[in-house]
Amino acid sequence: MSDIEYDVADHVATIRLNRPHRKNAFTLEMIAAWADALVDAESNPDVRVVVVTGAGGSFCSGVDLAVLQQIEQTPLGAKNLLTKHVHRVAHAAEALSKPYLAAVPGDAFGAGMDMALLADIRLAGESARFSQAYIRVGLVPGDGGCYLLPRIVGTARALQLMWTGGTVGAPEALALGLVSGVYPDAQLDAAILALASEIASQPPVAVQMIKRSTRLGERHDLRTALDLISSHHAVVMSTDDSSEARRALAEKRSPRFTGR
Repeated sequence: MSDIEYDVADHVATIRLNRPHRKNAFTLEMIAAWADALVDAESNPDVRVVVVTGAGGSFCSGVDLAVLQQIEQTPLGAKNLLTKHVHRVAHAAEALSKPYLAAVPGDAFGAGMDMALLADIRLAGESARFSQAYIRVGLVPGDGGCYLLPRIVGTARALQLMWTGGTVGAPEALALGLVSGVYPDAQLDAAILALASEIASQPPVAVQMIKRSTRLGERHDLRTALDLISSHHAVVMSTDDSSEARRALAEKRSPRFTGR
C-alpha cells in the first residue's frame, strides 16, 4: 500500500497521506508523490477540485525525523531539504488553479500544519489539533508558516502561535478562522466530499477565475483588482458553461457543465 494514495472520482481528486503508524509524517518519497499528484490534478481536465487528508486519525505530524539523517549535515544540506524537496508541495499548491481543500483529522503539527495552511479551505474533525511546533525544537517554520499563518489569523495571533508552539484544538481553530468548519471525526470525510462535490458542480472556468482573482487581489490595490476582474468577467461570460447556467436557470433544471 502506498504512503500517498491518489485517486480521481466524480471530478474530485483526493490525496490521502497514508503512514498512520507515524501520524503521516512525510518522507522524501511522499513529498515527491504529493507534489506529482498536485501537478497531475492541475493538468487533468477531469479534475475540478482537489482534497488532501490523512489516514488513521491524523493529518500530518511533519517531516519524519529519519529524513534528517538522510541529508548532508551542513547548512546547505538543511536548506536543500526544504528547497529541493519539501517546498515542492508548496510550489505545486500555489500553482494549482483549482480549489484545494484540506480535511484535518487529528494532529497537524510543524510542517504538517504548514501543509494544511496551503489549502484554500480547511475542515477539521473534532479531534484535530494544530501546532507550529518548530520553536519547541529550536527551529523556525520551514514550509510557509511565517507567510501563510498571518494571512489567515492575523499577525499577532500568528506570532503568538509560532513563538509559543502552543497547540490549538478544533474549537479554537474555528474561532481563529484557521478552519471553516468542525465535524465529528466519523463525519469529516463525508463533509469534505460534500463540499468538494458542491464546488465541483459549479462551472469550472468561473470557479478557477474566482480563485485566481481572489489570490491576485491579495497583492493588488482595488483599482488593479477591478481592472483584472473586468477581463475575467468578459472571458467567463463567453464560455459555453456561462450560457448553459443561464439556460438552466430559465428552464428550471440542473445545469450540465463541460469546462468550456
